[in-house]
Amino acid sequence: MKSKLNVGVIGLGRLGQVYAADLAHLVPNANLVAVADLKTELAQKFANDYQIPKWYGNHHEIINDKEIDAIVVISSTSAHKEIVIEAAKNGKAVFCEKPISLTLENAKEMADVIKSTGAFLQMAFQRRFDRGYAAALKKIDEGVIGEPVLLVSISRDPSRPPLEFCDPTKSGGMIADMGAHDFDVCRMFMGEVKSVYSVGGALAYPEMKEVGDIDNAIVSVTFESGKVGHVNLSRNAIFGYDIRTEIWGTKGSLQVGYFRETPLLVMVKEGITHDVVPHFMERFELAYLAQIRNFVDNVLHEKEPAIKAEDAIAALKISLAATKSHKENRVVEVKTIV
Repeated sequence: MKSKLNVGVIGLGRLGQVYAADLAHLVPNANLVAVADLKTELAQKFANDYQIPKWYGNHHEIINDKEIDAIVVISSTSAHKEIVIEAAKNGKAVFCEKPISLTLENAKEMADVIKSTGAFLQMAFQRRFDRGYAAALKKIDEGVIGEPVLLVSISRDPSRPPLEFCDPTKSGGMIADMGAHDFDVCRMFMGEVKSVYSVGGALAYPEMKEVGDIDNAIVSVTFESGKVGHVNLSRNAIFGYDIRTEIWGTKGSLQVGYFRETPLLVMVKEGITHDVVPHFMERFELAYLAQIRNFVDNVLHEKEPAIKAEDAIAALKISLAATKSHKENRVVEVKTIV
């Protein structure tokens, strides 16, 4: 067994740089050999800044690097299929950001290649590695709140992303891209989803209509067990980043998440105030690190992926059903998404 895993990162956007920086300095059993980005000047600068030996201008070159054992895919969702399949066929272990793909057809093709090649694929849903979410799952398994019957999941960004990202042909749209985490949380806490009903629109940022996306949505969820849930998605939580989940059971409830970033209250004549979580990196910094460490450890020790392609496909099906529900203004059963 190798003591260190030689890794290459594809995609140096905001999140890609986070993973690459973690791999470079905070994952002891990983050796970041190379980074790749279509913006070659970005790849070169990042490699120089972090003393990474190699940099490439496309994913083909980094995948064909014989020194690399594993590929971390943080590219645009529309590129996941091509990169993951090529990496798997070249014998690389793969870590892929969510969502797995834009379409169920592409996702299943990816899963089929992983199965036929025997390649290792671990999907990214960092909330599973967050201390709060992990602790909540443990409490549920211990029966602390009795039988869970209702889930409320809230995901609110402080502002919209760039319009080019919002384009559903690239990101899948807000419900698919942003809601993927919430739908994975639904499955983690409550089991498989039977049907969804979505409402929403471009309410805070009318320019979202130009690319065919929305900025606010509410998704009602019915589980196979008959239990229910509610997913609230928003791009205009102006005050800061708001990620919370509530699980209500027959004996009590759990709430994951928080508003106050710094444990400080400012108490003056005008009132009592505190700061808020600025954005996703401040909220999930440790979860992202724990997740990539888990990937490296699983590959080196030949363990099973913590989150498999099947989990990502299940979340994608819910996302697609919820998107379809919004467009057609009706309840959509997840099993009809084929």
